[in-house]
Amino acid sequence: MSQYYHSIRFDAAKCDGRMKCLRVCPTQAIRVRGGKARMIEERCIDCGECINACPKGAIVPLTDPFGELTRFRHTVAIPSPALYTQFGREILPDKILAGLKKLGFDDAFDLASTCGEVSFAIQEYLREYKGPRPLISNACPTVVRLLQVKYPDLVDLILPINTPREIAAKDIKQKKSKQFGLAEKEIGAFYITPCPVKMISIKQPAEKGKSHLDGALSISNIYGPLRSAMESVERESYRKALESICILGIGWAMVGGMSRTLRLRSSLAVSGLPEIIRVFDDIARGKLRDIDFIEAYSCGQGCCGGSLTVENVYSSHNKILKLIEALEFEKIKACPDIREVRRLYAENYFSLERKIEPRPLTPLDPDLSQAIRKRKEKAEIYESLPKIDCGACGSPDCLTFAEDVVMDQARFEECVLIRIKHYESQRNR
Repeated sequence: MSQYYHSIRFDAAKCDGRMKCLRVCPTQAIRVRGGKARMIEERCIDCGECINACPKGAIVPLTDPFGELTRFRHTVAIPSPALYTQFGREILPDKILAGLKKLGFDDAFDLASTCGEVSFAIQEYLREYKGPRPLISNACPTVVRLLQVKYPDLVDLILPINTPREIAAKDIKQKKSKQFGLAEKEIGAFYITPCPVKMISIKQPAEKGKSHLDGALSISNIYGPLRSAMESVERESYRKALESICILGIGWAMVGGMSRTLRLRSSLAVSGLPEIIRVFDDIARGKLRDIDFIEAYSCGQGCCGGSLTVENVYSSHNKILKLIEALEFEKIKACPDIREVRRLYAENYFSLERKIEPRPLTPLDPDLSQAIRKRKEKAEIYESLPKIDCGACGSPDCLTFAEDVVMDQARFEECVLIRIKHYESQRNR
């Protein structure tokens, strides 16, 4: 089995085995054994659902500490547009970018501008594309990994256009290297992230050997210091930056924001893993072929609802709409040059560096004859179970429990109802 990096950690000392995490996991990646939850690494897609479900805080998101900046001679903050939704409507993106520099970064980059460019690049790709549909966005790493693990036959539908955060980091490093005469490895590009899964796309990207980003800092960790830093920022020092803010790209922070910029004949925007799984199930059954593009985010309402944000998700969604209105009122209509985007697109500037491959799970047995035998045994065990998917055995459902028994990861007697039946039969003898 391949080794997978994960953006969450289980703290056994805090876990009391309540099983809430087990019940929300969409890929059956959690087991509770001996009263403690544990992860099956190859199944985990780092969606963060377990973080939100755990009442004890026993599942910890992993992001980089602020001290990581000291490893580089020049540092650049690349905030998710979701960061713009965490403050009052009177605080516009230009002040937030200035606050990040006051916080200790040498520069801060508006990712919304690159999001706008990528929107145009996606338009170009969809205009030329003649293959099977719908194509699926790759903006959310959890969605990519869900497809790799649970829907491997749909992996070829993932849009082969690189994400804005990777394109921005690559471009920034090249430009800063020339500007300051530094090696690219001396320039640190840090993503300000609304969710822990972005760490996965940096530490172990699905679409390339190495990320152009050097780390990720959570919005929740920098929120307080950033708010304090913005109080000492003079308006004159940042007002000019507002003129370059891209309204097109700010919408990427919410579900549907990307689709609105594409002007497609038919697209679908969906958020939340239960709804995404329903959509992907339909695609796997051959439905939705009349849809051109699916924009999917594992977090409710999109990135503005990430588990590492601070603001209420619905309030954040509303702030995006208000922010767009405010920028329009300020007559800020910065937009990428479509001719330049088309030129770069023709040079494969926006293309993924390599094809995304399925992430196969460990088979029941590497020997085919043994795998067939175990599959039959699994079916027989499942038929003898109560099929109520209570989770009391420590597996998420009866079918998974049957597989765990076959794989010697659980004992048949651990099914509570089976054990009760056994005790009753013994008592009635």
